[in-house]
Parts: sequence; C-alpha cells; structure tokens
Amino acid sequence: MNIPNNLIRPLEYTGYSLKILDQRLLPGQELYLEFTKADEVIKAIKDMVIRGAPAIGLAGAWACCLAAKDNNLKNDESQLIEKFEEIKQARPTAVNLSKAIERMKISLQEKGISGLEEEALAIFNEDEAMCQMMAVYGLTLLPNKSEYKFITHCNTGSLATAGIGTALGLIKFLAGQRKKVKVFATETRPYLQGSRLTAWELNKCEIPVTLMPDSAVAYLMSKENIDAVFVGADRIVANGDTANKIGTYTLALLAREFKIPFYVVAPSTSIDLSLSSGAEIEIEQRHSSELTEFNGLKIAPPNISVLNPAFDITPGNLISAFITEKGIFNIEKLKNIL
Repeated sequence: MNIPNNLIRPLEYTGYSLKILDQRLLPGQELYLEFTKADEVIKAIKDMVIRGAPAIGLAGAWACCLAAKDNNLKNDESQLIEKFEEIKQARPTAVNLSKAIERMKISLQEKGISGLEEEALAIFNEDEAMCQMMAVYGLTLLPNKSEYKFITHCNTGSLATAGIGTALGLIKFLAGQRKKVKVFATETRPYLQGSRLTAWELNKCEIPVTLMPDSAVAYLMSKENIDAVFVGADRIVANGDTANKIGTYTLALLAREFKIPFYVVAPSTSIDLSLSSGAEIEIEQRHSSELTEFNGLKIAPPNISVLNPAFDITPGNLISAFITEKGIFNIEKLKNIL
C-alpha cells in the first residue's frame, strides 16, 4: 500500500551526535541542528526545536546516549542517572519522555553504557511500528465510502513521531487507499503547529488541507458534514482524561454538540495509569512573550497578565474512543491496555 509521507525524519542519531529538524523554522526553512551534548538536547526540547510527545521521548532517549559519551559523566553511574533525570524534566506534561528515560535508566543499570544505544533504537523502532498499527485499527471505525472530511488539531504526523504519525498518520494511511480525503486543520494557538507544521506536512503528502483559525471550528461544523475529529495525546490517565495541545478540550465539546465522533489516536506509551484523573497532570505554561510579541514586535500592552498554557485536559467522557497500537478502547477498558 502506498502511504503518503513527507519522508522527513524529525531527528537522526549518528552515533556521536543528534541531528534535529528545527521545527520552529518550518514551513519557511528545513534546517537540521546538530547536538553533541545532552544539555543541548534538553534546551532544544524546552525551546520546541523538537516537539510531539513520541518525538520528545525519542530525543530524550538519544540524549541519554550522548550523556554516556560525556567524559565527565560516563564513568560515574550516579551522575549519569542525575543527568537522565534532568532530561526527563525538559517537558513535564508528555509522559512519553519520562517513560523513555525510565527505560534508559533500567538499561544502564542492567547492561551498562554499552546497552544504551540499542535501547534507544528499540524505542525508535517500536514507535515506528506503533504508528502503522494505530492507522490499521483506526480505519475500522470509519464507514466504507469514497470521500471523507476530518478535523485535526496541532501536529501529529511524521514530524511528531518515528513513523507516519498518530492522528495524522491514520489520515495518511486512509489516503493511501485511494480514498478522497479532505482535512480541516486548526492553526493551533499559541505556537501555530497546525498552520506551520500540519498544513505543510499534508501539502507535501498531496492531501487536500484547509487551514482555519481555532475559533472557526463551530462555524465549520455547522456548515460541513464532518466524519470525525482526530487528535493526538501527550498524556492519558486512568479515567480517560487526556492532556493535549491547548484547544483540544474546546474541540471535544463542539464535537459532542454537533454529534461528531471525537477520537484520540495515541500509542500506549502515552498512557499513564499512575494518575487517576487529569487534575493531577502538570500543565506546562509557555512564556508570555509568545502572546505579547511577534518577531520581536510588541503586539499587546506592556505589563499585562498573560495566560499561556501549552495544554488542556479533555475529560474522558467526551472521547468517543482511544485508538492505540493495541486496538480500540473506551474509558471502561482503558486500564486493559497496559
């Protein structure tokens, strides 16, 4: 099956460095930055050079490998573990990062430094395979017809994973079956991952995409026959509450109002059963300048208060189903995934 893909990897480990596509520059420029130190990768994660929960986890795993090559760290396991913990804290909301780092810590303790690169590669290969399986399972939820219209939010494609993507990967997979697919992508405030990344990626895949403001979703749903809303997830907890890019909660509420299926497409690595509800998820707050400035130009009055959360929590009862690489689950069966 021909699956449209942009053939661009968000990151590449060379054995001595980690090359990361600077997603802040897209769609205007495709530039890979090369890092040789774990601290550099930590900063790249914090600065959103790399983003997307699975990709952040992968970057963290490779950062552990770089840390193990540092002459000041490689001979002291306790210092290495401390550095691993620093990497884990680079972005707190997405659970993929912490899970990847825990795997790297176990590998260090069981196999030593020599096993780290093998473990990181295993995490990469698993994520690539999970993307494919999520698409296969997700298609079983759709009616068999020749034309589909979907809404998606943020970016959940190749730029965010090791493979074809999560929610966007499913859409690519469907397009590969020679189905007519039209995607409505929200611009996704405050960092515009929808307009800068998703629209760019779909355009490269030659999948028709219409860009719209986040605030136009209700208007669109009232005018178009939308088949489904597909979004990703940064963390899914035991009761189904889901942390995802800010604006996802609004989308879910509107989907329920217009009786449109609302699906979360995410690997099992995004599920965190240690938390009972979304109230326990730490929500990252972005810098106020992302709202008050544009290219260094002030676009808001000085000395005002700014609310700039990177994520919101969608209650599990608003989610029609969770599509994972292990199958399709509702809230009641979510705990059976792991």
